[in-house]
Amino acid sequence: MEALTSAPDLWDKPEQAQALLSEKTHLQEAVESCLSLEKGEKEALELFELAEAEGDEEIMREAEASLDKFLQEAERQKLESLLSGEADKNDCFLEIHPGAGGTEAQDWAEMLLRMYTRFAARRGFNAELVERSEGEEAGIKSATLKIKGHNAYGWLKTESGVHRLVRISPFDANARRHTSFASVWVYPVVDDTIHVEIKEEDCRIDTYRSSGAGGQHINKTDSAVRITHLPTGIVVQCQNQRSQFQNRAAAWEMLRARLYERELRMREEKLQQQEDAKNEIGWGYQIRSYVLQPYQMVKDLRTQAETSDTQGVLDGEIDRFLQAALALRIEGGESA
Repeated sequence: MEALTSAPDLWDKPEQAQALLSEKTHLQEAVESCLSLEKGEKEALELFELAEAEGDEEIMREAEASLDKFLQEAERQKLESLLSGEADKNDCFLEIHPGAGGTEAQDWAEMLLRMYTRFAARRGFNAELVERSEGEEAGIKSATLKIKGHNAYGWLKTESGVHRLVRISPFDANARRHTSFASVWVYPVVDDTIHVEIKEEDCRIDTYRSSGAGGQHINKTDSAVRITHLPTGIVVQCQNQRSQFQNRAAAWEMLRARLYERELRMREEKLQQQEDAKNEIGWGYQIRSYVLQPYQMVKDLRTQAETSDTQGVLDGEIDRFLQAALALRIEGGESA
């Protein structure tokens, strides 16, 4: 890789050069991570030996904390090394849609949007808002994020499903407890190495006025674009760019990604189970429950992973759930 990236004709083909440099960076990070684990293991063991030799309980507690942190990082790297699926390394799109329930459900969808945006920031990923449709009173009717980062799809692919919230509603004058649902759908961004053929005559393209903020030009022209793929019924839309041309290009990229994700699902041995789950998005298939009242608990219904730190989770600290779900898929031998 060093030799290839040092070649004098490297930038004759800019796109290939960028891909090469990106791959080199990921390899360097992988090597550095392994060396860091080796160093962490050595330091933790040395600290234990020192604590035992001196009979110092404070040093022992410090050693235990150091070892616990080391083991968590080792488990994360172990799982990341197993992300070998065809699209795991790719960026991804993440769509959020509220369930039935009007303002309450739309507010919950916006809370999820905030959660995933904060998760991306914590992970060093870049979260770009592609589409956002505002609710009538509060929250959102829909939103799409494009999350860019190495293994973004691999880490987030297990988030697809229905998320359930139980809380005292801020929109209920009688302060009653409400249950709300929202669905999340994650699919990989298709890069230039993957060819997806789309016939234009199979698509209906609609333009409409953007409903979001973004300046007078966006709000006063039909710059937003919606593409419907008639054979599959897949619908994508983009309104966050400043021109109809940019929104159209982004919408085509999303459609390619959706069709590719559909093809990946059709290859999997457990296709029927996954399709049944998606068909039940009328709120029967829940993957995670977020309870804020009468007690504090977030629990993943697939892995049984749970925490009482509900605020931390809503602030984007969802790593424990991602790792548990990914480990379950790998142990189950599912196609990545």
